Amino acid sequence: MTLLPLVFVFPLLGAVLLAFIRQMPRPLAATVGVGSIGLAALSALVVGLDFFSNGAQPVTVTLWQWISVGDFTPRFSLYVDGLTLTMMSVITGVGFLIHLFASWYMTEDLKDTSGYLYTRFFAYMNLFVFSMLLLVLADNLMLLYLGWEGVGLCSYLLIGYYYRGLDNAKAAFKAFIVTRVGDVFLAIGMFILFAKFQTLDIQTLLQQAPKAWAQGDLMAEVAALMLLGGAVGKSAQLPLQTWLADAMAGPTPVSALIHAATMVTAGVYLIARTHVIFELAPMTLELVGIIGAATLLIAGFSALAQTDIKRVLAYSTMSQIGYMFLALGVQAWDAAIFHLMIHAFFKALLFLTSGSVIIACHHEQDMFKMGGLRKPLKLAYACFWVGGAALAALPIVTAGFYSKDEILWLSFASGHEVLWFFGLIGAFLTSLYTFRMIFITFHGEANTEAHAPKGLAHHVPLVTLLVLSTFVGALIHPPLEGVLPASPEGDSESLKLIFEVLSSVVAIVGLGIAAALFLGRRRLVKALVKTDLGRNGWRFFNSAFAFDWLYDWLIVKPFLAIAWLHRVDWINALVNIWPWLAKQAHRGLSVTQTGRIRWYAGSITAGATLMLVLLVLG
Repeated sequence: MTLLPLVFVFPLLGAVLLAFIRQMPRPLAATVGVGSIGLAALSALVVGLDFFSNGAQPVTVTLWQWISVGDFTPRFSLYVDGLTLTMMSVITGVGFLIHLFASWYMTEDLKDTSGYLYTRFFAYMNLFVFSMLLLVLADNLMLLYLGWEGVGLCSYLLIGYYYRGLDNAKAAFKAFIVTRVGDVFLAIGMFILFAKFQTLDIQTLLQQAPKAWAQGDLMAEVAALMLLGGAVGKSAQLPLQTWLADAMAGPTPVSALIHAATMVTAGVYLIARTHVIFELAPMTLELVGIIGAATLLIAGFSALAQTDIKRVLAYSTMSQIGYMFLALGVQAWDAAIFHLMIHAFFKALLFLTSGSVIIACHHEQDMFKMGGLRKPLKLAYACFWVGGAALAALPIVTAGFYSKDEILWLSFASGHEVLWFFGLIGAFLTSLYTFRMIFITFHGEANTEAHAPKGLAHHVPLVTLLVLSTFVGALIHPPLEGVLPASPEGDSESLKLIFEVLSSVVAIVGLGIAAALFLGRRRLVKALVKTDLGRNGWRFFNSAFAFDWLYDWLIVKPFLAIAWLHRVDWINALVNIWPWLAKQAHRGLSVTQTGRIRWYAGSITAGATLMLVLLVLG
């Protein structure tokens, strides 16, 4: 395990070099940016081989004593087991392919700008990978939190990469603020755990928690709930999901890195890593599954009403992470991590291919302004079909079939029939919106000219991810035995087969309905959109169930009102009441000064009469 530190040191060195040598020529910047992640991937491979040669036993590598304040002495230590190795392989392997593709994409995207922007991009990307690796390698929650916040910082820098556009800057700020809300909950959870156990070492916590807390203990529930708060923020689950779609403001390789290999998987990893605490909190664990099921449905309906090709994929990510949360909630731990890995393959493929399409269509992202691209963009068409089929979990030939159907079956086998039913509806929606996207983009009349991209840096990542998105990717099984509890297997293999057939039929039906609605002239869809129900439904789904509007009224506007009240100098305002009253009295009296004698005579007469009345009555 002597090479273990190199796994995250190489990306860090790459980021430092790129940050300090800002005017680096583009070929050299690409070599440093891509090469550092490639070296990290090779180091991860060597670490994996070493891990299995030593019997797949967990290993802790302590680099130095990090902090020492009284009883608080967290170390800068790295921990490797099957879960860490899986995450590390996904981050470096898929991350390398994304970086390689980005070396082509950013050259096309930044043709008319300085090399500094190209260098800055790879500095941020390398720092992103470093932070995520630190997060999954950490053997204590304090070090994990450092990587956790590093991922948040890098997401802000990369989502707002085109910072001169106000909308892009707002999207970055929104992602930063919303995920910080979750981070506060995670920090509170860490405080609770440290106050109880006087340590943040993860393995020590997992050993001591069952001895200190009985299942259902209130403090166990609260601690798990706080950890869940951090997880839903990072993984864009209800109620902190609103940032993810706007994160599409960044370059497309950034979207691929966030959605496939790094940030949004952090919440899933956190719950899986601290699974013992969640097992002691059955109510919170049940809530994990409910949140996942609700999110996958909301995201599925929202994806049906998007016109931007990247936003469709963004909502699909939200939905697929929902499946992972559902799996965690029903204690199908292995299935959740298996789907995390498979999802990284096909979602990276879909995002990178969407970037290829966007460049080919001269930076157009609206699917309805594309159309007919299957002939000029044959590779992209094939990649979208394979990646889309894996996303929709079409049977036998796609990797997604093996991971998603495992989640659905285990949710039913564990006695969560309602969650299974929601997951099945989500599978239908996934197939429907996925093939809607493919048919609108690649079929029908061509609305724009497109040129087929070229180059190894473009082709190699796409072809590699295409292969991994087929059943070939499903042959790779995460080494989780002994790391996570066994999943609740059902009693009947024949019943399992029936449920797999049922979910396959649902996916195929979704494909068929998508073909009927979005191939050809789309008369039925056009007629539906013209109705009041269709228009209003489309607006509601397009706004992702109006959560932004809801939060604006419940949180943003009241906060701004409080901020406005806070700006007012109340002492000065009270003192100024008397001058204000004097001014108002002066304005009132000045109205009586008209210069008309009859007005004055009438006023004197009225005043005298009033005085006489008062004297008589008195």
